[in-house]
Amino acid sequence: MAFDVARIRGLFPALGDGWIHFDGSTGMLVPEQVASAVSTAMRAPVSGPGGAFPASQRAESIVAAARRAVADLVGADPDGVVLGPSASVLLSRLVDSLSERWTLGDEVVVSRLDEPANIAPWLRSAKRIGGAVRWGEIDIETCELPAWQYENLVNARTKAVSLTCASGSVGTRPDVPTVVEIAKRVGALVVVDATYAAPFLPLDVNSLGADVVVLSAQTWGGPAVGALVFRDPELLERLPSVSLDPSARRAARLELGPHAYPLLAGLIASIDYLAGLDDAASGSRRERLLTSLGSAKSYHAGLLAQLSTELRSLRHVMVIGDAMRRIPALAFAVAERKAAEVAEYLASQGLCAFADEGTSGVFAALGVGEVGGAVRIALAHYSNVFEINQLVRVLEELA
Repeated sequence: MAFDVARIRGLFPALGDGWIHFDGSTGMLVPEQVASAVSTAMRAPVSGPGGAFPASQRAESIVAAARRAVADLVGADPDGVVLGPSASVLLSRLVDSLSERWTLGDEVVVSRLDEPANIAPWLRSAKRIGGAVRWGEIDIETCELPAWQYENLVNARTKAVSLTCASGSVGTRPDVPTVVEIAKRVGALVVVDATYAAPFLPLDVNSLGADVVVLSAQTWGGPAVGALVFRDPELLERLPSVSLDPSARRAARLELGPHAYPLLAGLIASIDYLAGLDDAASGSRRERLLTSLGSAKSYHAGLLAQLSTELRSLRHVMVIGDAMRRIPALAFAVAERKAAEVAEYLASQGLCAFADEGTSGVFAALGVGEVGGAVRIALAHYSNVFEINQLVRVLEELA
């Protein structure tokens, strides 16, 4: 494997600001090739689709290429790729469409491990039709999401099961295939949020078994674009359409209004960037993605292990959770200090990190708000050992 972090850092002009960025939970910095792709597309003549002239054909080709790129990322059929302004907007659109056919007493299953944006659409739709919401609970010691509990959560009334592929707050990677297997016994639709997993793991929609996979390009340094990937594109034909075009088929049935073509050009460039993380990767884009993300997974596993070990050695720092399978994200609290105070001190030393008050999402379920909240740390492709050492050194000063 050839994950050359020094080479990768050279792809990010924004790293010239001199700050150490552990703020990847809101999205990685943008590599130069993505910014250039967006800029180039904005300067080129691009019109609406459906015309016989080059500018219109260019728009159609950008959309088609974006669908292919996202499909390559997760091993899917391009016909099943829905594109839109953000993952949360697309998820809300999907849930609204699905719930049109739900009736009083139908149920959905969500989890405490998920981000609030992934849960809110399900709660809203269940309330609207008089349905019930069941919750997958997390282990407060490890932050694991035990798969066995879904045997009791899923039943004949379950219409949908939603869970994350990886938590952006505490890093936990739940056992998605087992949950999917349980849900399929009763014919429930399974929606998996791969927003935080996609930048660090080789993904395959067929191996996951999910009916729909949710993606956000911002998490890996792409533009503000989201995608829903349907394992079976024919499922789109069975959903109520939200399109303004009554003749819309497949992915276009969940797409509303014109696409932001320059951003889609940036999306394509961002997935090509992921495919080139390992400079030894070769073959098709899908093959290069599998190799590069496999290298990223190994590299970040080493960084995360070092960070976790060194933070746990600090007696005044409490690392939240200890899941067996994780992405390079974690949260911690500092004794006798509020999270906001810690984040402000980190910023004064040139380190970017976010504080969470612990009043919502996974941190509320863990009771983190009672200890003053938590500081969220998320590594990125450009994170290195020096930055880990700097974080640990600064936290030592807070003892």
